[in-house]
Amino acid sequence: MARALRLAERGQYTAHPNPMVGCVLVKGDAIVGEGWHEKTGEAHAEVNALRRAGEAARGSTAYVTLEPCSHHGKTPPCSEALIKAGVRKVIAAVQDPFQKSSGHGLERLLEAGIEVQSGLMQSAAEELNRGFLMRAARQRPFVRLKLAASIDGAISMASGESQWITSPAARADVQRLRARSGAIMTGIGTVLADDPSLTVRAADIETGGIQPIRVVLDRHLRIPASAAMLNLEGTTLVCCTDDHDATHLLSSNAEVVSFSSVDGRVDAHEVLMELAARGVSNALVEAGPSLAGYLLERNLVDELVIYQAPHIMGSQTMRLVNTPSWTTLADRKNLTINDMRRFGPDTRIIATLNQAD
Repeated sequence: MARALRLAERGQYTAHPNPMVGCVLVKGDAIVGEGWHEKTGEAHAEVNALRRAGEAARGSTAYVTLEPCSHHGKTPPCSEALIKAGVRKVIAAVQDPFQKSSGHGLERLLEAGIEVQSGLMQSAAEELNRGFLMRAARQRPFVRLKLAASIDGAISMASGESQWITSPAARADVQRLRARSGAIMTGIGTVLADDPSLTVRAADIETGGIQPIRVVLDRHLRIPASAAMLNLEGTTLVCCTDDHDATHLLSSNAEVVSFSSVDGRVDAHEVLMELAARGVSNALVEAGPSLAGYLLERNLVDELVIYQAPHIMGSQTMRLVNTPSWTTLADRKNLTINDMRRFGPDTRIIATLNQAD
């Protein structure tokens, strides 16, 4: 199963919106076939493993990181493929989290006389597909907030000058974060100040042509038609409130959707639910202090990825997040540091908010 999990991770840039899945076929002490879900719309992990095994699959045990599917989608059901191949036993790490599918694949295998088991290395498998499980359980994506700051917590000078706080190595790692995400969210302030593209553009990352949905929270629909992201291939979702005039965006590559207003802002939770409905399991937020703070205040951040550069920018700067509701020391949010490592001269910190907070 550990080998199947490592194989599954190979699909981190190309499998979404589907989950990352790996499969290993074993007969005796020998691996006779293995595979992973390499690209959305193409064969699933089990089918790839069966193809590599050929006739050796008959009588084997399949270790698969997610319950084999039992429904017809873009590909035929994997449970039927395992039955047809004559697999003797199937061990799944995690059952399918979606209610309409959960347990059905294992039931179909049992009906065909195949021995089944689930729960082996379940925690590791759940960690691998946190976004997929989040979307099933809470109807929203797993939200990862990316922040980059100096060691004294500044993200730019007061003038707005910010390029570059972090090193090329750290910025290259951000490209990997983008490639693992189904959507990248930012605020209109960032668009007007920096005109970002929010695309994956690293030559060493093979995404299979997949680009994340670009999401802009823009209450008053201030985004100009000349914005770089509106002239790129792929989807740019511009989220406003009420019925603002979108005439100036008709000739651009923008999809304008209206959402409710909360405290004078676009309801980010509604936006996240819309993304989940579009199949997005992982959303990366790259935004200024206003949107970053708003998401933290509303407890809509599941993980923080903080790149800290080893320099001091001083007092004439803009701070990391804007959280006007946090007015006392008791309002602070305690973090659990899950990972720290160096990228060039910078330190990347991966943390989660403590549930007790």
